[in-house]
Amino acid sequence: MMTDSTNKPQAPADAECIPEDIAVEIRKLAHELSNALEIIVQTSYLLSMTEQKEPASAWLRMMDNGVQKAMDTNLALRNYIKAHTAD
Repeated sequence: MMTDSTNKPQAPADAECIPEDIAVEIRKLAHELSNALEIIVQTSYLLSMTEQKEPASAWLRMMDNGVQKAMDTNLALRNYIKAHTAD
């Protein structure tokens, strides 16, 4: 994937573009997912500031790992949308 001077990912010339009406809806959903993930990330951080006993500390680590995977997936989705839309 290449970027232009505005740092926007550019789809390869032969890549199929997402129709604009669908892209708008996917962007809305990705934004809402980002908002929900932010709540989870902040809650996870606040919980990590408290003293945890086992097994709660292990569960917090599991949650942190899941949150990181979800954030990575959401970022990949947003980058895909940017790279496969005309705007």
